[in-house]
Amino acid sequence: QVQLVESGGGLVQPGGSLRLSCGASGFTLEDTATGWFRQAPGREREGVSCISRDGTAYYADSVKGRFTISRDSAENTVWLQMSSLEPGDTGVYYCGAPSICTYSTGSYASPQTNWGRGTRVTVSS
Repeated sequence: QVQLVESGGGLVQPGGSLRLSCGASGFTLEDTATGWFRQAPGREREGVSCISRDGTAYYADSVKGRFTISRDSAENTVWLQMSSLEPGDTGVYYCGAPSICTYSTGSYASPQTNWGRGTRVTVSS
């Protein structure tokens, strides 16, 4: 019933940009906090960004100034605009809701979090 679908990943050179989307069905994203997370090979999933119910944006320290999260309520979609990409940004990116927004880590997940299947981002020359 509740479904999240990520898209927009791909291969990009360092310094390039990508825009990821998270489309939701079965619930309204504006009614919850929605987070972006990523997982690199051999590492635990980490928070990247989060947008709260009132539209406040939160970012992990590693992406501040380079990533921008936004929400289109009419389309029930959350976006992640990624610029000045670095090899360290490589990983599978997931959106999750509900999420918990934080100032330093961007977003926390919980057992209640619903996930999409992820979209892969590779930053390499």
